[in-house]
Amino acid sequence: MTTTSADPQPTRAKAEPRAKLDQVCAAAVDLARSALDTDVAGEHLEAVAEAERVVTHYFACTLGGYKGWRWAVTVARVARSKHVTICETVLLPGPDAVLAPTWVPWQERLQPGDLGVGDLLPTTEDDERLVPGYVLSDDPAVEEVSWDLGLGRPRVMSRYGREDTAQRWYDGEHGPHAAISTAAPRGARCGTCGFYLPLAGSLRSAFGACGNLFAPDDGRVVSADHGCGAHSEVLLEPAAPVDELPTVFDDSEVESVAVSRAAGSVHPETPAEPYGHG
Repeated sequence: MTTTSADPQPTRAKAEPRAKLDQVCAAAVDLARSALDTDVAGEHLEAVAEAERVVTHYFACTLGGYKGWRWAVTVARVARSKHVTICETVLLPGPDAVLAPTWVPWQERLQPGDLGVGDLLPTTEDDERLVPGYVLSDDPAVEEVSWDLGLGRPRVMSRYGREDTAQRWYDGEHGPHAAISTAAPRGARCGTCGFYLPLAGSLRSAFGACGNLFAPDDGRVVSADHGCGAHSEVLLEPAAPVDELPTVFDDSEVESVAVSRAAGSVHPETPAEPYGHG
């Protein structure tokens, strides 16, 4: 392939040349300091060229709680003039300044369990977990019930909302990897338990609610492959009956002893009778 002079040639972006430090403005340290309160301004740190004949002087800040911050005083002069004027002053953080944490919107810093009694948690109009109720969903449970198609709830869970919920439940304390689940017998899975109440809709195949009063997950959503020791079919093996030995009396040796009748016997004249003692 050949190119002609008309063919566009690739160009590279050129870095803008850095402004040259104006010596007249750079020497105006005392003028820049005069714009600051001497009680909060410390030593002069540096002078930085901002543009042609525009220089910013930086001074250390001595205010308590502002470690690493710097006072910035910008000065400038017009062409062919030695008269320097002050443009603006501002307090700026330096490279080692102590700064507040980066601001995080409340929607992003909210954690499960933060909602308390009486608190309100509004959802945004563009919450990706929800879709308008009149929009046909890919969830059969939503499509088959007219109440969920705009006649009742204004919004229902979107596909993303259901998938995100399912993943969170599956990875949580009521999924197959929870400590109580891994310690349970291998066959004691919630999907085969008589106390397992499957959910409706697209989550039915993977999740249900536990209805066992004595199980730690009672009233909570559990995965079908979750498990615990309160499974309805986990039965103790009956203990083997113990064969009792027959009672044996040994009469091979009999010892005769004399037994005296007590006073007041009906027949005191009757001699004592021998008593067998084995």
